Amino acid sequence: MNLRTQFTVLIERRALTRFFKRLMTLTTALAMLGGQPAFAAPGNGQAKKVAKDLQAVLDAPTTPNVKWAKDINGARQVQVVIMSTSTDREMTDLRTNIKGLGGSVHVRMPGLRAVTATLPAAKVATIAARSDVFTVAPNRTTVRTASTLEAMTGATSTGVRTNSTKTTYTGLDGTNIGIAVLDSGVMKAHEAFNNASGVTRVKRNVSVINTTQANWTTGLDGSSSLMPGSSELAAYEKAIASDSASTQDAQGHGTHVASIAAGRAATFNVAPDLTSIAPNANIYDVRVLDNLGRGTISDAMEGIQWAIYHAKEFNIRVLNLSLAAASTDSWQTDPLCAAVRSATAAGLTVVVAAGNFGKNALGQEQFGAISAPGNDPSVITVGSSNSKDSVSRSDDTVNLFSSRGPTRGGWTDTLGVRHSDNLLKPDLVAPGNALIGAAATKASANQPTWNNLAAQYYTELVLSTGITQTYGETQMELSGTSIAAPVVSGAVALMLQQNPGLTPPLVKAILQYTAQPIAGANLLQQGAGLLNIHGAVALASALRTDVASAVEAGTLASGASLLAIGKTMPAKTSTINGSAFNWSRIAFVGGNTVVSGDALFTKFQPIYDPRITWANGVVLKRQPIYWSGSGIAANTFVKNFTESDAPNQTLLTSGVVNANTLAGTSSLTGKTGTFIPTATLSGWLVSGSGLILSEGIILSEGLILSEGLILSEGLILSEGLILSEGLILSEGLILSEGLILSEGLVFAEP
Repeated sequence: MNLRTQFTVLIERRALTRFFKRLMTLTTALAMLGGQPAFAAPGNGQAKKVAKDLQAVLDAPTTPNVKWAKDINGARQVQVVIMSTSTDREMTDLRTNIKGLGGSVHVRMPGLRAVTATLPAAKVATIAARSDVFTVAPNRTTVRTASTLEAMTGATSTGVRTNSTKTTYTGLDGTNIGIAVLDSGVMKAHEAFNNASGVTRVKRNVSVINTTQANWTTGLDGSSSLMPGSSELAAYEKAIASDSASTQDAQGHGTHVASIAAGRAATFNVAPDLTSIAPNANIYDVRVLDNLGRGTISDAMEGIQWAIYHAKEFNIRVLNLSLAAASTDSWQTDPLCAAVRSATAAGLTVVVAAGNFGKNALGQEQFGAISAPGNDPSVITVGSSNSKDSVSRSDDTVNLFSSRGPTRGGWTDTLGVRHSDNLLKPDLVAPGNALIGAAATKASANQPTWNNLAAQYYTELVLSTGITQTYGETQMELSGTSIAAPVVSGAVALMLQQNPGLTPPLVKAILQYTAQPIAGANLLQQGAGLLNIHGAVALASALRTDVASAVEAGTLASGASLLAIGKTMPAKTSTINGSAFNWSRIAFVGGNTVVSGDALFTKFQPIYDPRITWANGVVLKRQPIYWSGSGIAANTFVKNFTESDAPNQTLLTSGVVNANTLAGTSSLTGKTGTFIPTATLSGWLVSGSGLILSEGIILSEGLILSEGLILSEGLILSEGLILSEGLILSEGLILSEGLILSEGLVFAEP
């Protein structure tokens, strides 16, 4: 046998014997844990600061079976992420206090003003009582949320990319745009990541998975400084570097995700053209998940901090997070949400998988299961669509597994009443069903061992592709919102290549406004609709290329012209694969307000400042602070962030159309409000309906869901995600929408 035949036969035998041994039902969401509500309204001086799921563990008579709690020598210990408001960005006094209480500091993240620590459970309240502590959350587990692609997304439409074949193409391809992929790793040696000259586009492989927490040692402070040019920084970068590792993605998820965003068709394989969305973008592999596809929110936050720190140095403009964590916290207090808001404020467009909890264990559709950090208003939260194995978009549907909104994290006021965030999510959907992409192997031509996913499910993921597998060109098939997210990340790279002056919230508004509504799906199922790269690039092309720099300099006034000189609004229609359709003309702002109108893009809207976050009637401004000093490049390396309330300012200008009244009161049976079919609302807006704002908006609550009304209509609604180990297995293994396995992987719907 030749090497390829030996490789295939060996792995197939191993995989087939393992597959039937591993069937088990995925652990579904448990009932809400007991204990007193932990959050009061953010900003309330009497607010408790301990996350609800952490408080439940602190109050439990015996230590629950969660990974972030353990009994040591008869005393309960917990591993937590502490968000600080200290003026000392190194949080020196807080770290000293933690050690003095018998705890340890594992990771210091001054850029995010957070530390990861182990604490005796009995001392959590002491730390929470400190005036410089904002919130204390458990170090929850995160996991992966498990070309035809060019054609069905509009990437090969006029004005984007034409004449695309396996070996050549013309047009936008993401050149010079950096995409940071926070996942299980990226196999640098895979040909999908080569450029036209055969040189890899994976610029860095780093692994920030923290192993010191596993030993539960107390009395330590293992954090480090990130001062540019320091020996401490050099030691840290050396410790996390994995650029030359032969096994850079033993799990396989991250390589596939990266290839969907920025893969190039294999040159020699007889496989079909698998060119992805941005086939010449640069890739920055930030490994935050282990060989099983699991990590912690601390790892994810540290990875986000690394991407923020190097963003301007490497031109990292896009951050892809195809991972998720369970959270009952409000977006205002969740640590992972705070981290992605920091990335947005620093100018990175953050794309996040919505999660795969669109149905419960009984196969019923459930709303309110958006996972963190997809529940943050600053990110682009992506659901999954099913293309029905065709490039035609007319028969596309929203996958049943794709998580529906609204977001259900929340806070408890001083009277003990819980308030859910109820933000409109997802923001849009993208193809995420049975997509073929790169399959990682060990980077050794003599021993090209398959990644864990491919080895365990060889028949379903590898043989199903019908592709002759060759080392360096191996492919497999995956589905899920985690596969839909990188489709959008690739699209963002094309938009930024076309117009590098776009800010993250402006990118989000463009993607929503140009999306194509899927028939029959409502706002909580599909957001604004299906990704339309043709429309997104067309609208991006019409806008000024200095928006980001002008916003940062404070020279772009509210209502100033947003159109480039000589440009007008493009036709608000697209034609993809011969089928014409109207853009949705819908965008979400303020967490739960639907807006429309040309003024969104002909006039500068203050909400396009990436430092501004507006939701639930709250407006926050998160300001990056850069390292400075001799030999340090100015305004390049983010040191930390400040955040402050920013009320009483204009958020939207006159001329913007408010569609809330048009949508009506939320009713599931009446199909109104948040349950209105996106296509219906879009059609009304296209015809000119809607309330035009004459004075703009300062603060608005938007489409507030009536929980009593929803529950009385029998809606299955999640009240915040708490699973058996505080995590979301955000892929699940779904066979024909029936059998669910525990591997966290979604197979295609029929």
